Amino acid sequence: MADSPTVSGRMIPPRPDLARMHAERAGRLKEELERAGLDALLLLGTSNVSYATGARSPGSDASRALIARPVALLTREDGPAHLFTPYPDGAPDGFPPDHLHDALYPELADEAHRLAGLLAEHLGAGARIGCDELTHALRAELAEWEVVPAQAALGAAKLCKTVDELACIRRAQSINEAAMADVAPHLRPGVRQCDLTARFLRRIHELGASANAIDPIWQPMPANLGAGPWTTHGGVAFPTAGSDRFLREGDVVWVDSGIVFEGYASDFGRTWLVGERPRPTSRQQAQFERWRDVMQVTLDRVEPGVTALELCRAATDANGGTRPWIEHFYLAHGVGTDSAEMPLIGTDLGDAFDEQMVLAPGMVLVMEPVIWDDGAAGYRAEDIYAVTDDGWAPLSDYPFDPYR
Repeated sequence: MADSPTVSGRMIPPRPDLARMHAERAGRLKEELERAGLDALLLLGTSNVSYATGARSPGSDASRALIARPVALLTREDGPAHLFTPYPDGAPDGFPPDHLHDALYPELADEAHRLAGLLAEHLGAGARIGCDELTHALRAELAEWEVVPAQAALGAAKLCKTVDELACIRRAQSINEAAMADVAPHLRPGVRQCDLTARFLRRIHELGASANAIDPIWQPMPANLGAGPWTTHGGVAFPTAGSDRFLREGDVVWVDSGIVFEGYASDFGRTWLVGERPRPTSRQQAQFERWRDVMQVTLDRVEPGVTALELCRAATDANGGTRPWIEHFYLAHGVGTDSAEMPLIGTDLGDAFDEQMVLAPGMVLVMEPVIWDDGAAGYRAEDIYAVTDDGWAPLSDYPFDPYR
């Protein structure tokens, strides 16, 4: 970790400049449109619309329901993105009025036809349009254009964050951690998982969160796999949904949560012990020490130009040759306008995929190795790091109590 870390020559500011962030994101999207040979992007996914326009929406799952939802249209020539939204007050300050439009219902045939008419005003026949999602009604209306996945442009633009994006992620994480600091003292025998959730959700909004992104997880872990839920892969079952289950003395609880600030997600993970004054056993403390060793060895390799495969091998070697992460998860993943996005490191896509993923300044890594000893449960935690010009910088700052 550098003493004064920079990303593309700039330090991460204490507070994001939202206007600069929106302008730089729009510039990146325009560059990637050109590079991908696209004439336009048509975006229906809520987080992608937010990325392209800076618009806020009250619910991130609106894109899966038969209701009006935000839609963005960005063309090469026509300045900023057009925003179609049922929440005009969610548009950022200074958004051009002539690019702010009434809501669309793209699942409905007549509304899809209306959207096709709007596309025709901006694009000629045969234009290449990148789409992140297509409803059945839209698919039938877009026949005169070449429709391709938006990921070539969208994914490339989102992969490396600007310093203001990193400041948003850091702020989101600090809100998440502050709320968890309020919840932690209430982790006692007889408390229900839903009670912890209620306290957490109230606190994040008091602290300025825009939304909750992940239902908080307070999962008591069994000592061995056989005592836990069955899984198709035969490994550890995580996460499982919270309920009104009462926590018990000695429970090993894997905690996970994520909130949103200005469109950017956080990701918090820790292992907590239930008790009035919980103290880890020597076995549990040893698990934490192994987790910390894996983290340190892996972080020692993080810098631009290093491949994801090198990180996977370093983490595995530090754990005695056993891969230290859950079968259906990963060693690390990105975070941004989605809770989990590229880069994805250690997936079941294999070594070839990890080898072609090369770290670059502005990438974000949510490191989440897991130490599991069947018969004695295990330790899991998550921390967020930004890849800088010559190493990495932490975006998390939460202690590892009750472990040393």
